[in-house]
Amino acid sequence: MEGDVTGEERPGTLYVVSTPIGNMGDFSFRAVEVLGRVAAILAEDTRHTRHLLDRYAIERPLQPYHEHNEARATPGLIERLRAGASLALVTDAGTPLVSDPGARLVRAAIDAGITVVPVPGASALLAALVASGISADRFTFFGFLTRSGSARRRTLDEIAVLRHTSVLYESPNRLADTLAELERHGAGEREAAVAREMTKQFEEVRRGTVSELRAYYEDKPPRGEVVLIVGPASDVPVSDEQVRERVRALRASGMSTRDAAAAVAKELGVSRRLAYGMAQESEVSEEDR
Repeated sequence: MEGDVTGEERPGTLYVVSTPIGNMGDFSFRAVEVLGRVAAILAEDTRHTRHLLDRYAIERPLQPYHEHNEARATPGLIERLRAGASLALVTDAGTPLVSDPGARLVRAAIDAGITVVPVPGASALLAALVASGISADRFTFFGFLTRSGSARRRTLDEIAVLRHTSVLYESPNRLADTLAELERHGAGEREAAVAREMTKQFEEVRRGTVSELRAYYEDKPPRGEVVLIVGPASDVPVSDEQVRERVRALRASGMSTRDAAAAVAKELGVSRRLAYGMAQESEVSEEDR
């Protein structure tokens, strides 16, 4: 094991280690063992991670690695890995790279031929999804939505017509507004769940339709970290007008006719030929204006 700490001629390993999202009992034996033998631990907030290491008597050097320094720090870390040192990447809570920093380092390590090893553990999105009662056979994770603008509208449009489950993170202060926007996009009757403070003392999963949850949280704003799960759109036939409106929205966002047609065919489950025809119609109508 000492080779992992001191370095050898062969490259080291980059471990991507999940940490508890609330309940400290969710930290795995394997995670403790790995963190105890790497050359250094790369932490989103070293002060936060120090509390975790102290609890498990892990005495390894901590180095900050977050969105504000990752571009600058990554090349040096890759050189350390190439020289034989093994490093562990952690975030404040949960699994690194899932709405947290780390993608740049993992990509750079892979490009450099360095082995990347995941050490699985807690994940708020998976905990919320399996407790929601909504189908987990297929789902799309959207992370945090942008606060405003066309990108946000496009994402909400996509969620509103998606034929499988959607999972997203949201600020408790914006939850009611997001539910209201989904309602305006036609998803008011969709099955949904709001999971907050997963694995913590005040963990709660509230289920209902999007409209019911919007009404509840308008009167009772939630506290803590929130995961929103939205069930799939029903398998009712899609009208030509729905296809036409979705194509228009994507074309207005700057997407090409071909790409808009492909996206709409996938989202709404219609043929590419129909979607492409609607896209061409949209193109002609824009030229007539």
